Amino acid sequence: MAGKREFRDEIVSIIGGSGFIGRHVVAALASAGWRVRVICRRPDLAQFLQPLGAPGQIAFAQGNVRDPESVRRAAEGSVAVLNLVGILAERGRQTFEAVHVKGAAAAAQAAKEAGARTFIHISAIGADPASPSAYGRSKAKGEQEVRRILPDAVILRPSIVVGPEDQFFNRFAAMARLSPVLPLVGGDTRFQPVYVGDIAKAVVRLVETSAQRGRILELGGPEIFTFRELMRFMLRVIHRRRLLLPVPFWAAKLMAWPAQFLPGAPITPDQVRMLERDNIVSKAAEGDGRTFSGLGLEPEGIEAVVPPYLTRYAPAGQFVVVREAIAEMLRPAGR
Repeated sequence: MAGKREFRDEIVSIIGGSGFIGRHVVAALASAGWRVRVICRRPDLAQFLQPLGAPGQIAFAQGNVRDPESVRRAAEGSVAVLNLVGILAERGRQTFEAVHVKGAAAAAQAAKEAGARTFIHISAIGADPASPSAYGRSKAKGEQEVRRILPDAVILRPSIVVGPEDQFFNRFAAMARLSPVLPLVGGDTRFQPVYVGDIAKAVVRLVETSAQRGRILELGGPEIFTFRELMRFMLRVIHRRRLLLPVPFWAAKLMAWPAQFLPGAPITPDQVRMLERDNIVSKAAEGDGRTFSGLGLEPEGIEAVVPPYLTRYAPAGQFVVVREAIAEMLRPAGR
């Protein structure tokens, strides 16, 4: 019979641990033997994370970055605190100022009062006080608040994050299943998609080392693509032919204005403004070793990680993989 699994006594608290990036970070930290405390608004809805660790390894606490006291209480006793909370569109009290700025400050303050030796804050490539989008400006202000409270904090700026639960490839693949035309806003805008599992690996490395304290790291995948190239890649993976219809930025902003009030906000004018700028790792970050390479990690490309979770959007669903494998086996040698 296998022996009892051993894990560390120290606690890593993850604010927003039940989200897209959070669930992968929880799994990676648990696998590395850390005790994990998931801090979220609705712990009762985060219990699906329990099987990612050994019995008793993953715990839950209620906390909301819009309520600093709740986060402070939840983070007590942590050696490391991670803030993964972010929104792409404003809705009600969930504003960029409340979540990205004041929320980031609340998370940093909670880590400081807990005496945590490590604080990691997830921001985004595009965080810039002069950004044309409110999202980018709020991310920059959040970084400033974090550095004001904890100068040694590590800030991560990922490019667009992809993975099984992403809202990028999954959203457009779902659209392609229903519509013969896909609107293409900012077709020449460049992205450096990064696999969520690689971000999780980076977080574990940062929790376990002090080499990058006080630095801003930019995380991107191994390749740069235009938005048009990413859509063509997605269509190849799901075996569908669709017309990619270029939409000028001015027209996209007009269409996005009423769309922002729909449930789920499919697109907002602010998101259109975000598409006006490239979303790639800077030359300065590469030169300073503030990328995956500075952590001794090599990120995976989208060709390796995206097809397995997009095949369900193909006409034959996941059976298309079996069909292609059989076709490959039957193909004559040399062809």
